[in-house]
Amino acid sequence: IYFFFSNRKSGEPPLINGWIPYLGKALIFRKDAFKFLLDQQKKLGDIFTVHIAGRYITFIMDPFQYVYVIRNSKQLEFHEFADKMASKTFDYPALSKGKFPDLKENLHRIYQYLQGKPLDIISDHMMKNLQDIFEWKCSQATDWETEKMYKFCCSVMFEASFVTLYGRVPAADGHKVISEIRDKFIKFDASFPYLAANIPIELLGATKKVRKELIHHFLLQNMTKWLGGSKVVQARQDIFEKYELLGDYDKAAHHFAFLWASVGNTIPATFWAMYYLLRHPEALAAVRDEIDHLLQSTGQKRGPTYNIHLTREQLDNLVYLESALNESLRMCSSSMNIRISQEDFVLKLEGNQEVGLRKGDWIALYPQILHMDPEVYEDPKEYKFDRYIENGKKKTTFYKAGRKLKYFLMPFGSGISMCPGRFLAMNEMKMFLFLLLAHFDVELAENKAVRLDNSRMGLGILLPDVDIAFRYKLRS
Repeated sequence: IYFFFSNRKSGEPPLINGWIPYLGKALIFRKDAFKFLLDQQKKLGDIFTVHIAGRYITFIMDPFQYVYVIRNSKQLEFHEFADKMASKTFDYPALSKGKFPDLKENLHRIYQYLQGKPLDIISDHMMKNLQDIFEWKCSQATDWETEKMYKFCCSVMFEASFVTLYGRVPAADGHKVISEIRDKFIKFDASFPYLAANIPIELLGATKKVRKELIHHFLLQNMTKWLGGSKVVQARQDIFEKYELLGDYDKAAHHFAFLWASVGNTIPATFWAMYYLLRHPEALAAVRDEIDHLLQSTGQKRGPTYNIHLTREQLDNLVYLESALNESLRMCSSSMNIRISQEDFVLKLEGNQEVGLRKGDWIALYPQILHMDPEVYEDPKEYKFDRYIENGKKKTTFYKAGRKLKYFLMPFGSGISMCPGRFLAMNEMKMFLFLLLAHFDVELAENKAVRLDNSRMGLGILLPDVDIAFRYKLRS
């Protein structure tokens, strides 16, 4: 079915070339990238190149070699590729064009607002906004309330994130306005894998219209009405104002892209964390016990009328909560870490191995292979909520072939492509689970298997293939 190019230069990895011109192995890769890559690894070893939709992608399968790719950020570039993809997906002009000098660097600098002390401030706001939403849920839940779990996670996390980042919509129907934005967001998000695969938006039904409507919400005249937005969004606004060539629509498109980056992966990751906890009673009991213990030891009461406050240190010390969250991330994340070769060059790897790369070739790491490696994680398909705990403390040493791994869990990318919002995302998910379990008794209301939907393989957190009903009531 496939053949190898005869004109491979010496030092270049074996090439898997499909029999359909241009498409190469795109269809089979899209169907199940994980299985396809494992099959090739068995046949060809840890380094091989695959022709996928006009691109030549060299996969490095050995996790001990990851560091050599991540370290080589000069010859192996990421930002230009990400910029091209984002500008096309979210409809703003590419930053790498000379029209916007230093805009990329200036925007990158703003990520300092998502670390250290500023992270504490934004996390506190998120906690307060989550509590407001849970309080509102509590007022509805006089007895058992049944809802669909993905829908629930989506509505709570979207609203809390929106209000934390962009501020409150002061209209009497503020909830309704945010719900409308959320519904459009879900429609746009369903087309995201196609946009990322470079399929023209004109072929994707109403997606173009929905995207335009979403971007219009973020025009300056709308955003100035919202109250109490975050410093990170304000700083982005200030920067955009300095660029006269950036139109109002372009600025709004940047704000929309930032919203997508903030919730696009956090919502499904929250769903999986909650789903696995409810599926495993011993995990739920251990995490709830830890939460109750923290509230007791800090003299805080739970219940809709009490405000719970958590410091970053307290959140960090919830080892069972963090381990359970990491375990669900291990099982549901499927991001491809991509770098693009800036020149013809030889990538030097461990053990005197060398890989010849041509300018424009892609290099890819696929951490899902590592996450599901039985040598690294015993019974990798099993959910073990305490997998990242050893003697009551966080476990950070994992081995393969008797050697300690530098990288063992990579849901947020790596090196220069690492998600700048990862600390906030982790805090948000922990706070969601904390408040949910502090306030409510929660259980699954139907017994059906929920599987990973593979249509986003390589793009981040996989979505569930179906939604599932759960029920909750106020804890006595």
